[in-house]
Amino acid sequence: MKSESVFTKQQRIAELAALHPELSFTSLAYYVDLEWMREAYRRTRKDAKAGVDGVTASEYEIGLDKRLEDLLNRFKSGTYYAPPVLRVYIPKDEKGIEVRPIGIPTLEDKVLQRAVVMLMEPIFEVDFSDSSYSFRPNRSQHQALQALWLSIREMRDGATVLEIDIRKFFDTLKHSFLREALKRRVCDGVVTRIIGKWLKAGVMEDGNIHYPEDGCPQGGVISPLLSNVYLHEVLDAWWERDILPRLKGKAKLIRFADDAVIVFENEQDAVRVQKVLPKRFAKYGLELHPEKTRQVAFGKPGSRKEPPGTFDFLGFTHFWAKSRRGYWIVKRKTAKGRLKRAISRVYKWCRENRHTPIKEQWKKLCQKVRGHYQYYGITTNSRSLKMFLREVIYAWRKWLGRRSRGIPMRWDKFNLLLERYPLPNPKIYHSYV
Repeated sequence: MKSESVFTKQQRIAELAALHPELSFTSLAYYVDLEWMREAYRRTRKDAKAGVDGVTASEYEIGLDKRLEDLLNRFKSGTYYAPPVLRVYIPKDEKGIEVRPIGIPTLEDKVLQRAVVMLMEPIFEVDFSDSSYSFRPNRSQHQALQALWLSIREMRDGATVLEIDIRKFFDTLKHSFLREALKRRVCDGVVTRIIGKWLKAGVMEDGNIHYPEDGCPQGGVISPLLSNVYLHEVLDAWWERDILPRLKGKAKLIRFADDAVIVFENEQDAVRVQKVLPKRFAKYGLELHPEKTRQVAFGKPGSRKEPPGTFDFLGFTHFWAKSRRGYWIVKRKTAKGRLKRAISRVYKWCRENRHTPIKEQWKKLCQKVRGHYQYYGITTNSRSLKMFLREVIYAWRKWLGRRSRGIPMRWDKFNLLLERYPLPNPKIYHSYV
């Protein structure tokens, strides 16, 4: 095979996958060469925390081509050893009571995972449903939010929203079902063997390694693709094949990773689907949260007897309210829990970095504020953005005042500081109503 660019090879794989929708690829690994590994390394994040081996990107780049060539040989010969992932916990709520386990692979493991994702992604992109928006090329959370908003508008008689919450999805997905789903499209022994090694690699926590029978470490480079393959089989394909043709009214599924909502035009359709969902997920070893999986009447005020409720999706609370012109529209604001969590993180950062030079604090706070705006800066969410900025200002003033014997900083003095080091004003980055 002549030397070709990575993009050209991916195009060829995608064309074959589209041309033969029932084909299971038995020869994929031969596409991977040193150039492919270099591109995988280029796409790998370099500033993330090191894994169990402690190797950083700056250390790994010493003799990079030799390292990548050795990694490529071990991958193709089957002698690659998948190291355990380092488990850390991040808070899920503002109080830190609920936590989310995150697995951190080694840098070398991330590079190889990225190489395999680049190999498999063109195949499964052909199969994946339009209702899936999670961690896919040219798709984003805001596209999912826009699709949800458009779906609600299309429901003439008012919408009924079914929220779907999977309990501990990444910890409970079954390896046997995942392998079956993968083999429908990928039977290359080199690829399936390395995926099996990653699934069995184990988790290091507090210096001890344990080997879960099920699950996939959340945080790995390949985890989003594996979760999409799994949930495509469990939910997306089943929805399009078996459920949609049996519904009386319009309906739309929107899924991002393990978060999903279904918008129904007919309320009875929502009731019927909610009854069969637990059985469908249980068949694949998954469990729906009995309280968070719920049905919400979300019709325009006045279209039904009961007033519309509210629901959360991708960090936003969706609700009906009147526009400035007096029309009923669907508005979105930062979900209460997400806003509290973001504010508490800023307070914590200001406390831990209160002795850092002010100019450095200002640069970092500007990054944090802009990052918040870039995600939550959506039409109708201005009030929440202003509230966040106000709390950032309070946090900064509070902990600057603790630099010297806890004496509070006077507002007149702090306002002068803000004139010299202004924080970014709220900005709408995603405009659609």
